[in-house]
Amino acid sequence: MQTCVLLLLAFCFPVMLNALAPEEGGSISLMLGCGLDEGGGKDSEGRQWSPDNKYLSEETNSKTCRSSFQDPSLLSEVPYMTTRIFTSEATYKFPLQPDKRYWLRLHFYPSIYDTFDPFNSYFSVTANDVTLLSNFSASITCQALSQAYLDREYSLAPLNSDTLTLTFKPEKRNGSFAFVNGIELIEMPELFDSAPLVGYSDQTMDAKSLHFQTMFRLNVGGQFISPKDDSGLSRTWYDDTPYLYGASTGVTNQATKDVIINYKTMPQYIAPPNVYSTSRSMGSNKDVNMGFNLTWIFQIDPNSMYLTRLHFCEYYYDKLNEIVFNIYINNQTAETEADVIGWTGAKGVPTYKDYIIYVKNEIGDDQLWLALHPTPTTSPEFFDSLLNGVEVFKLNDTNLSGPNPQPSDMLIEHEEKTKTFQDKHNGKKTFVIGSAAGGAAGFALVAAIVFVVNNQKKKKSPGSYTASNWLPIYGNSHTAGTKSSESGKSVGSGNLSVMAQGLCRYFSLQEMKQATKNFDESNVIGVGGFGKVYKGVIDNGFKVAIKRSNPQSEQGVNEFQTEIEMLSKLRHKHLVSLIGFCEEDDEMCLVYDYMARGTMREHLYKGNKPLDTLSWKQRLEICIGAARGLHYLHTGAKYTIIHRDVKTTNILLDENWVAKVSDFGLSKTGPNMNQGHVSTVVKGSFGYLDPEYFRRQQLTEKSDVYSFGVVLFEALCSRPALTPNLPKEQVSLAEWALYNKRKGTLDDIIDPNIKGQINPESLKKFTDTAEKCVSDFGFERPSMNDLLWNLEFALNMQQNPDGSAHASPLKEDEFEEVSLENNDMTAHYKNLGLGNEHELSHESSSDNTAAIFSQISNSKGR
Repeated sequence: MQTCVLLLLAFCFPVMLNALAPEEGGSISLMLGCGLDEGGGKDSEGRQWSPDNKYLSEETNSKTCRSSFQDPSLLSEVPYMTTRIFTSEATYKFPLQPDKRYWLRLHFYPSIYDTFDPFNSYFSVTANDVTLLSNFSASITCQALSQAYLDREYSLAPLNSDTLTLTFKPEKRNGSFAFVNGIELIEMPELFDSAPLVGYSDQTMDAKSLHFQTMFRLNVGGQFISPKDDSGLSRTWYDDTPYLYGASTGVTNQATKDVIINYKTMPQYIAPPNVYSTSRSMGSNKDVNMGFNLTWIFQIDPNSMYLTRLHFCEYYYDKLNEIVFNIYINNQTAETEADVIGWTGAKGVPTYKDYIIYVKNEIGDDQLWLALHPTPTTSPEFFDSLLNGVEVFKLNDTNLSGPNPQPSDMLIEHEEKTKTFQDKHNGKKTFVIGSAAGGAAGFALVAAIVFVVNNQKKKKSPGSYTASNWLPIYGNSHTAGTKSSESGKSVGSGNLSVMAQGLCRYFSLQEMKQATKNFDESNVIGVGGFGKVYKGVIDNGFKVAIKRSNPQSEQGVNEFQTEIEMLSKLRHKHLVSLIGFCEEDDEMCLVYDYMARGTMREHLYKGNKPLDTLSWKQRLEICIGAARGLHYLHTGAKYTIIHRDVKTTNILLDENWVAKVSDFGLSKTGPNMNQGHVSTVVKGSFGYLDPEYFRRQQLTEKSDVYSFGVVLFEALCSRPALTPNLPKEQVSLAEWALYNKRKGTLDDIIDPNIKGQINPESLKKFTDTAEKCVSDFGFERPSMNDLLWNLEFALNMQQNPDGSAHASPLKEDEFEEVSLENNDMTAHYKNLGLGNEHELSHESSSDNTAAIFSQISNSKGR
C-alpha cells in the first residue's frame, strides 16, 4: 500500500509542479470574470476565466448583472457581458508574494445593467495604498474614446504584503455605483530598472519601487498582437499608425525569413519576436529624410512622470555608423547618435532603451511627443532612423489616477445635433457609449482620440523645420499632410503632379478661385472631414463640385492621392467622374462632376432641406446603379478594387437620378487575389463594417457586399445604419432588420412612404438578397454580380407583377476599360502603401445630411 502511494505521488508531483510553475517571465494567471457562474467561461482566444465570488470580502454587498446587448466590437461575451455592481465600498482580497511585481488589469464595459445606468457610475479604485482610479467614469471615458469597452493595465511594484486588497468605492452622489467586468492578476518579472531623466544630463531614476500604468504599447510598423501571441505576459500590442504625426510617416519594414531574432542575454519576455521583426524607418531619400522628423504623439495626463521604452532591432544592416539618429522626447534630447548595431553588435539582435521624463501641468502639456531624426555629425552611410516598438508608462509611488477624458468639440457638436434631431422626432433620450467599430478597444487606444481638437499646442521638434498650416492640429490622427520645404512649396506637389500626369486635369489655384468666386460661402454645398465642398463653374458654364482641403482636415494626402489615382484611371456610368485636381500653396482641391441631387441618404431620411421622397422603383434603380459601379470595381478593371467605404452618403445622384459611387479615399487594390484577400488594418464606417473583416483583418470584395447589404436595408427602412438612442437591440439596422425578417415582422419597420407600393414578390427577392449580403461569413454572401442580378430581378418583378420578370444583362458599354499597366501600378502601390498601412483612421459622419460628398473623419480609436 505504501509503495502504491509513493508511486502515485511520484506520478502526480511533477504534474502539480507544472500546474504551479511560472510561465516564462511570469506565473499562473488569475483571470476573473466578474459575475460569471460557477465553471467560468472562455474568451475569444480560448483563455479560461473563473468566477470572482470567492475573492470578495464577506462583508461586501454586491449584485451580479448581465448586459442585454453585446456591442459588435465585443468578440466574445467573456469577460464583458457580465458584471459585478457595488453600491457601497467593496473589496477583493488576493494572495500574493510580497516581494514580487504584478500585472493588474481591470476591464470595463459600460452597458445598461438591469436598472443601473452607467452614466451615473463614478467611483475610485485602490490597490492597498495605491490609488488607481479616482472619480472614474467608464461611460464618459468610452464616449470620449468612441469605444464600447476599455481596459486599464497596471504594473504594481512589490507591496510588502501577502495580500492585495482591491477596493471599489462609489462616489458620494445620488445613484452612483461602482462596477467591474473582469480582473486579471499576473505575477510578472521585474521589467524595469533605472533610466536616464530626459532634460537632466547624467541623472537617472530608479523605477523598481514605482508603480506603473500602461498608457500605450505599440508594435511599430507591424500589426496587432493579441495577448495569446505575447511572450508569456498576455500583453496587447497595437498598430502605431493612429499616433503618427504629419504627412511623412516613413516606410514599414519586415525582416526576411532568413533573419532569426537572437535575444542573446536579453530576456525573451521583454517583447515578442513579432515586435522586433517589423519596424518603421524614414526611407531611402536623404534630402527628404533630413527635412522632417519621424514623429509619434501620445495623449497623456499632465503633471506626471512617464517612462518611454523604445524597442530596436536592425535586420538589414550589420555595420557601425550605417544608420545613426537622435531621439527627442517632448522637444528634449533623449539620445544623441543612436546606433542600433553599436548597441547590439550584430544584425537580428534586439535591444531596448528606457527614458523617463516629467511632464508639467502647463498649457499644451497633455501630450508626449516622440521624434527621431538622422544625425549628420557622424557622416553615416544612410541618413535614416528606425523604431520597432514603443511603450509608454505613467509612474508614481502612490497615485496613478487621472481625470476623465473630455470628448472632442467635434464629437460634442455631433452628439448635440443628433440628440436635438432625435428628441424632436422621437422624444427619447439619447444614449451613446461607443461606436460599433470601436475596434479592439483597450488602454493603448487612449491617444487615438482627439481630446482637444481646437486647442492643440503646436510644437517644433529639434532638428525639424517649420511646418505649414496644412499639418494636422492634433497628432493622434493619422492625418497626412504635405510639409513645407524651405521654399514654401509643398513637398508632395511634385510627386502628385508626376503621378497624375496624363490621367486627369491639373487646375491652378487661380482657376479654383475663379470657379468658386474666391471660395464664396454662398457656393458651399457640403462640409465634411476633408473640408468644404463648393459648387463651381469652369470652361464657360460647366458645373463642377470642388472639394477644398481644410488645413485642419482629418482626411490626408494618402486619401487625396488615392482618390486621384483611382478615379483618374476608372470611367464608368455609375462611378463619379474626377475631372482634375489642384495642389498649390498648401491648398488641395479635387474637382468632380456636379451631382445635382446630392446623396442617396438625403432622400431616404430628410435633413435640413425638403427633398423628394423616393419611390420603391426609384430606390431599386439607385441600388442597381450603385451595384453596377461596385461590380465594375470588383471585376471590370485589370485588378480587383475594393471600395471599403460603401454607404448611402457615398452614393451620389445626378439630375436624372442616376446613381454614382464616390469617395475612393479608403479603396484597396491588389495585383491578384490568389489569396482571396488583402491583409490590412480595419477601416470602414460604423454600421457598415464587415464583421469578418473586423475579426480577421483580411479584406475581400465580400466586405463591400456586406456594406451594400446594409445600404439595401437602409433603402427599405429609411433609417440610419446606426441609431444610438434606440433600445440596444435596435441600434444596428442590419441586426434589427434580420431579427424582424426572421420573426416575420419586417413589414413593421419598412418606410411607411413606400409600404403600399411594393409588390410582395419584389420585396421577398430584395430582402432575401439583403439578408444574404449581411451574412457573418463572406463565403455565404453573394458576389456583386449575383447581387446585381437579384436586384434587377426584383425590379422586373415590381414592373411586371404578372410573373414575366427577367433580369437584364450587364451593359458592357456602360464603362470604359482602362488598362492599369504595370508601370502605372508601381507608382500606384507606392502611393497607396499596399502592405504599409499609411492610412487614415475614420468614422462615419452621421450628421452631414447636406454634404454632397461623404468625408472621412478620425475614428478616435481602433
